[in-house]
Amino acid sequence: MDPLEDVLALLDTRSHLSSNLVAGGRWAVSFQAPTGVKFNAVQRGACSLEVEGEPEAIALAAGDCYLLTQPRRFTLSSDPGAFAVDAEHVYSRTEGGVARTGDGSDEVLLVGGRFSFGDRARSLLLEGLPAVVHVPAGTAGADTLQWALAQIDRELRGGEMASTLVAEHLAVVMLVHVLRVHLAREPHAVSGWLAGLTDPAVAAALTSMHRRPEHRWTVAELAEAGAVSRSTLAARFKDMVGCGPLDYLTRWRVELASRHLREDTGTIATIARTVGYGSESALSTAFKRVTGSSPRDYRTAFRAPRGG
Repeated sequence: MDPLEDVLALLDTRSHLSSNLVAGGRWAVSFQAPTGVKFNAVQRGACSLEVEGEPEAIALAAGDCYLLTQPRRFTLSSDPGAFAVDAEHVYSRTEGGVARTGDGSDEVLLVGGRFSFGDRARSLLLEGLPAVVHVPAGTAGADTLQWALAQIDRELRGGEMASTLVAEHLAVVMLVHVLRVHLAREPHAVSGWLAGLTDPAVAAALTSMHRRPEHRWTVAELAEAGAVSRSTLAARFKDMVGCGPLDYLTRWRVELASRHLREDTGTIATIARTVGYGSESALSTAFKRVTGSSPRDYRTAFRAPRGG
């Protein structure tokens, strides 16, 4: 597995599709801050996107797609000056999987939904991304997104067996392609390990650590994987990712240990050996340094009954 695949799998990435939005005339729909990552794609027509905290509205045309990676209120509209109706009111009148607003015509069609993630998602994936990732239709790789969106629409319209499941998996495929397109187009607009994927030597080191996290890696071995010197790798890794290679390895091992603590019943000593530590105490030291909690306390807190 490569680092992006690893992280998306670790986060238990899932998509949740919403009803299509059809609009015409002069219109605006305001949305509350979403949980997870919100996405929309314009299948027909054009509209405007305003996001809380962003200085300018984003013009969206047919074929455009965007991700909203932070929990901010946003508005979709025919133009920034249009009076906004609350999304809850619009979507409460959904019929046949379609919510309508405006003058009743169908000038604009948007397909949307959101992605949810498991524990610790924001520090692993979302903090490395800008608040809004906009992929215009003409961007290299956008044709693949359009294919995925067309397949999603076909599945939901066709109503065949397991169509919702297929459509939701296709949405995760779309997420991967959006991240690929964004990394290729704006490598300097991301930070953390995502930024490291844009540098060949750093990416080689990341891939090596993800393939064998239990191995006792040295900077020399990781530099050899990237065909650079130790000093070059250390400097580029720190510049791109924000920490040294072995610090990153510690953090990744802690993320893997976190998953085992949430999902497995094995002892902490067993988990420690699985992720590359020789003893429970060695894992505990690293785990507390990264998370602020001991492995035992983390497991207890995660499995405690949730009030509601």
